Amino acid sequence: MNDIKVLNKAADNIRILAASMVEKAKSGHPGGAMGGADFINVLFSEYLVYDPENPRWEGRDRFFLDPGHMSPMLYSTLALTGKYSMDDLQQFRQWGSITPGHPELDLNHGVENTSGPLGQGHTFAVGAAIAAKFLKARLGNVMDHTIYAFISDGGIQEEISQGAGRIAGHLGLDNLIMFYDSNGIQLSTKTKEVTDEDVAAKYKAWGWHVISIKGNDAAEIRKALNEAKAENSRPTLIIGHTIMGKGAVKDDGTSFEDQTATHGMPLSEAGASYDKTIANLNGDPKNPFVIFPEAKELYANRAKELKSIVAKKLEEKEKWAKENPQLADKLKRWFAGEVPHIDWAGIQQKNDIASRAASAAVLGVLAQNVENMIVASADLSNSDKTDGFLKYTHSLQKKDFSGAFLQVGVCELTMACLSIGISLHGGVIPACATFFVFSDYMKPAIRMAAIMQQPVKFIWTHDAFRVGEDGPTHEPVEQEAQLRLMEKLKNHHNQNSMLVLRPGDAVETTVSWKLAMENTSTPTGLILSRQNIKDLPAKGARYEEALQTAKGAYIVHDTPNYDVILLASGSEVATLVDGAKQLEAEGIKTRIVSVPSEGLFRNQSKDYQDSILPADKKKFGLTAGLPVNLLGLVGDSGKVWGLETFGFSAPYKVLDEKLGFTGDNVYKQVKDFLKK
Repeated sequence: MNDIKVLNKAADNIRILAASMVEKAKSGHPGGAMGGADFINVLFSEYLVYDPENPRWEGRDRFFLDPGHMSPMLYSTLALTGKYSMDDLQQFRQWGSITPGHPELDLNHGVENTSGPLGQGHTFAVGAAIAAKFLKARLGNVMDHTIYAFISDGGIQEEISQGAGRIAGHLGLDNLIMFYDSNGIQLSTKTKEVTDEDVAAKYKAWGWHVISIKGNDAAEIRKALNEAKAENSRPTLIIGHTIMGKGAVKDDGTSFEDQTATHGMPLSEAGASYDKTIANLNGDPKNPFVIFPEAKELYANRAKELKSIVAKKLEEKEKWAKENPQLADKLKRWFAGEVPHIDWAGIQQKNDIASRAASAAVLGVLAQNVENMIVASADLSNSDKTDGFLKYTHSLQKKDFSGAFLQVGVCELTMACLSIGISLHGGVIPACATFFVFSDYMKPAIRMAAIMQQPVKFIWTHDAFRVGEDGPTHEPVEQEAQLRLMEKLKNHHNQNSMLVLRPGDAVETTVSWKLAMENTSTPTGLILSRQNIKDLPAKGARYEEALQTAKGAYIVHDTPNYDVILLASGSEVATLVDGAKQLEAEGIKTRIVSVPSEGLFRNQSKDYQDSILPADKKKFGLTAGLPVNLLGLVGDSGKVWGLETFGFSAPYKVLDEKLGFTGDNVYKQVKDFLKK
């Protein structure tokens, strides 16, 4: 057991480094980092189990930081473990730095998650804890590890914390330990000015084990962590009452602790004395970027302990692998992101069905063939048709994680972040589903999945105004345009940040799922219909032709010397087919192009793009969303028939007629268009 004085010295070292990073960058958040230093120091120097030689070891404990503004605390602690150099810390918030203003996923440097909008980070941790329980149920104690999270007043206040807290308690995630840095300060106010809720009572009501301590007392932190580790039926919340800007002083040497100003600006700008504060913490203000000998020894000793701990665990794993070769093979394949062989061509689809129903058929096959997949639904499994997966498994439950379906209740943003956390943990393929209009709730998480390149499968059904009886509140009009913007955005590896697919019939849905499962580097969005869709025409085997979905756009109907190109995605492609029959009856020849993914299409060679949509041909697009969905494809001389308003309340067939989504109107609009 380490001497408390040594622990305090190392915590002060973290405070000095954190404050100095912000001071040098002339921007950042020093106060919270200084207050939270004691907990993270005790955690990393005595409790967190990881392999210093292999940061991707699947059996490691994981630490998820929720308040990204407290990144200086995390970077400074990881510097004590040897993951960052003093030069790295001095480049905080600079171009090309590996110490950005909010931590970005970087396992090689010990960062388990990108810390984005408050509330998401600890929800990722809940997802990771679910993944760990799921894997332990299948692989055994080789997957027995602890998920730690660190949350602040802001994260506790964000609405997503309700969903995360409720679900973690309901599932009894005793492998989850969360520290709440309760310093009573937020960016612009004292917390008492915005809330007086009893946080401990709230989490207890959700089924958590709650411990309240002095959050800057190493002995109390240690005692709380021991108690939390011994808990075997509930997640634990450690409420640490900490001091914002601990150690900060003014020019006259008097305390400048517990001040709102230190939350979001360098100490010298906040009203404290940077030099006096560093000196008060026993550092050298002229040379602050150093590791104290005591801290260096503390973490060197921990590295030796970890070497022994990890060696023992790896010995146990090797013995387990010899006794369970099939399980060992699964562990290896699952964490490598491998997907088992699926006979995609053999998946039987009924004729002329809704793409959500076609998705259900695929999910049924996946449930029987992909053992490491979790599917979640926001209380809509019988409508979004993820019950096709549930049919072959059962729901995850407290003390029973042998199932593979996650019933999250009504909490779309929470569900999305849980799925991201499952993916971040590794070894498990997550998918989650709801109505497309509710993707609005999920956008902040979708963005984070794209930034972190996590291959979550987002399933969105009821893709258009044809959910008409529910009225305009439930009819997605602008949602596809938002997602199409995301698929055009590039990530830092110059990939499309997201794969978005809106299949035009049942077989295209099968192929879209194939592409989603094969996409292991970005999130995928599947946009599916509520209503039945007529199967698209095919000259040969429909599945073989639908494989061209991988190119983003392809020809589903063609006539020699065609006069006009008709293009759409989803159910509108079949409507174009109906309209084309009338046009061709009058001698107007057509080409019909299905465009399930403009992002994929734009990645094809220019020759291919020109072969599908020649620049010199007139183009007419049909979309049940905003016209902008197809404007980039029809060109300046083309025309798009789409929606310019929110939807209306009526049966969908009535809406088709009223809004012009019929073969008759396609015929009329194209004839008028060609006359111009």
